[in-house]
Amino acid sequence: MQQFALICGDAPDALAARMAARADHMAGLKTERTAGHMVDGGAMLDEAGNMVGSVVLCQFESRAALDDYLSREIYAREGIWGEIEIISMRFVDWSKLMAD
Repeated sequence: MQQFALICGDAPDALAARMAARADHMAGLKTERTAGHMVDGGAMLDEAGNMVGSVVLCQFESRAALDDYLSREIYAREGIWGEIEIISMRFVDWSKLMAD
């Protein structure tokens, strides 16, 4: 599995659209977590505590599989995420690290 961090900044004035699409977004995350693709993540917040983007730690069989997920992800598909930075990475193996 290839591992990725997604840094997804919302498009300007996207909060209302984000909230309208949130239930579908969360349902999709639940499906992807069950499939073993979602590791962790959450909303980025501005100083007032409003959601302004997302950070997603995920793993897929390939970059193409990640791109396929993004084509289904409502925040990406509907333009709520205005910018998506995709970073290849290697997650910490916590069980191995803690066992040492």
